[in-house]
Amino acid sequence: MSRQRGVTIKSEREMASMREAGRVNALALAAAVSAVRPGATTADLDAAAEETLQKHGAKSAFKGYPGAYPFPAVTTVCINEELVHGIPGPRKLKRGDIVSIDCGAIVDGFVGDSAMTVPVGEIDGEIQRLLNVTLESLYEGIEKMRAGNRSGDVSAAIQTCVESHGYQVVREYTGHGIGRRMHEDPQVPNYGTEGMGLLLRTGMTIALEPMVLTGTAQTIVESDQWTVVSLDRKLTAHFEHTVGVTDDGPIVLTALDEETLDALGLTRYNKYFAGRLAKAV
Repeated sequence: MSRQRGVTIKSEREMASMREAGRVNALALAAAVSAVRPGATTADLDAAAEETLQKHGAKSAFKGYPGAYPFPAVTTVCINEELVHGIPGPRKLKRGDIVSIDCGAIVDGFVGDSAMTVPVGEIDGEIQRLLNVTLESLYEGIEKMRAGNRSGDVSAAIQTCVESHGYQVVREYTGHGIGRRMHEDPQVPNYGTEGMGLLLRTGMTIALEPMVLTGTAQTIVESDQWTVVSLDRKLTAHFEHTVGVTDDGPIVLTALDEETLDALGLTRYNKYFAGRLAKAV
């Protein structure tokens, strides 16, 4: 995927524009999550997100994105062993699956990007633990998104959380700077060393996205040339928020307020959508 080189520092006005892009993106992601049920197709989830983007006059950051061929949808949707970049289509969700949905929106020239993994009906405790740990690792990374810290502090926090629970972080795919383009510098891996990496400054905006595997950390790309799956076909999970560095600490730009969540009937997901800096486990 192409990447804009050089870190961009956002002004207060630009950060506000990023917040609006993040809000609209969160609404589109929430629409896709609301469509998750046994028997729904991955294309159904994508259609729900696309309708919301259109309603708010937003463009998709994903559709047409260059790769082996232009990405054909507004979301990536992945089931179980699929980690990222899954193409929505006719595959139906089954009770007990977990589904990862990633969405990107462009509003007034700025990009919001967020993802989450949710259950399809009831799941067993071990699978729920995977989701809980992956979400917690995202919040551990967000907590380190403070001016004066280094990008390695963020990466190390994610890695420590994930590996302390016996899981693995992906090595080939990373979090990334974000702004007027979806992929900007810096790259922020989900593994790293405290005190190393780029100095974080007020005005930086980064999409953090822990991608967690229950087995090997190795992945392969499917024959569709987009979908990334775990090499051993074991379960994976993926959470993402766009986060801004401010003088007052990190701000989750892809959060929704609790009133909105209540109106959408998604209060059960408020640990994610509300952007709370709290333990998820």
